[in-house]
Amino acid sequence: MNTTFPQLLLQHAAERPTAAALREKEYGIWQSHSWAGLARLVEHVAAGLHQAGLQRNEHMVVIGANRPRLYATMLAAQSLGAIPIPLYQDAVGAECIFPLNNADVRFCVVEDQEQVDKLLEIREQCPQISHIYFDNPRGLRKYAEEGLDSLDALIAAGTSFATQNPTWFKTEVAKVQPGDVAAMFFTSGTTGNPKGVVHTHSTLLDRASAGAEFDKLTHSEEVLAYLPPAWIGQNIFSYAQWLACGYVVNCPESASTVTIDLKEVGPTYYFAPPRIFEGLLTSVMIRMEDAGTLKRKMFHACMAVAQRVGPALMDGEPVGLLDRIQYAVGNLLVYGPLRNNLGFSRVRVAYTAGEAIGPDLFTFYRSIGVNLKQLYGSTETAVFVCLQPDNQARADTVGIPIRGVEIKVAANGEILVKS
Repeated sequence: MNTTFPQLLLQHAAERPTAAALREKEYGIWQSHSWAGLARLVEHVAAGLHQAGLQRNEHMVVIGANRPRLYATMLAAQSLGAIPIPLYQDAVGAECIFPLNNADVRFCVVEDQEQVDKLLEIREQCPQISHIYFDNPRGLRKYAEEGLDSLDALIAAGTSFATQNPTWFKTEVAKVQPGDVAAMFFTSGTTGNPKGVVHTHSTLLDRASAGAEFDKLTHSEEVLAYLPPAWIGQNIFSYAQWLACGYVVNCPESASTVTIDLKEVGPTYYFAPPRIFEGLLTSVMIRMEDAGTLKRKMFHACMAVAQRVGPALMDGEPVGLLDRIQYAVGNLLVYGPLRNNLGFSRVRVAYTAGEAIGPDLFTFYRSIGVNLKQLYGSTETAVFVCLQPDNQARADTVGIPIRGVEIKVAANGEILVKS
């Protein structure tokens, strides 16, 4: 795609200014951020970072959960030609030292007190850190560390600058080219130190749009962003594809409210590693064991029909009339209420990746009418290498190569991927 993340933001803000871009649950209530409102926020954060001295091609670390203002901060850095590096919010301080020093990071934007404490603890080992901004001020009122300030203060300074220089932001965004570096992701570093994987605007957006084409994603999708933004998978689904398609990303209140928020949002496009799907199924089975005899018998009878007929119906294969009727009854009594209870009543496409999923688990979701599929990718390939078409989802494959991917098997059995 011959465009950049900030240009796509401005495009959505111009075409659909009042449409929701992001929603965040706060104190139990969903708050919406429109595309126009988000573009304004990004402009003000960018102006604040510019005044604070963030340079083009400089790295900036972002640590926290999925929060609209942290998304805005990454977009603001990209608008200035700087490079955001999301780090895992559950990493201990010592694990952050290598990426911070390796990328020579001066600017850090973090979510809350926990992340501030982590950076202050390792500041001696990372002496180049000069600015730390926090989103949530709770517990930080009496901190007087040099270079520590709130995102609110940065935005206030940026708002003043942007008001005095109304054309500045669009001029900065126009300077950013598709071939410029957009982000860096540190891999887990299983065999040594983590490795920084560099991606440009065009590499991330090309893969994001190839995935969107494959599954016919539009701006009307709803996504729940609950996995770490530092993981390339979450970043593609809730950032790159979000800006490529213009759909709505919903940020849960906290890790403990994700299952409730999932039911409230009812996403149409969903992604989770196998362990999440396993946890959801386990909770269903535990509840069924506690149910009355009649309910339990009805559940098991309907599930027997689902496992026999459901996958074939999902794949568009011919199914006998009696089986169709039995499945329709099961859908009315069990599968429909079950999908609703899991938060999957509106899911059009669900993906799992990261590790192999058990065949029984995979079949269970497809049998109750959830279009669960597998994909294969890596940080280096910006995720999308192989995906499963709607009518070819199998537990023992990861699908077919998508647009722009070539795969070959080397003489020693190693799989080579070019994308």
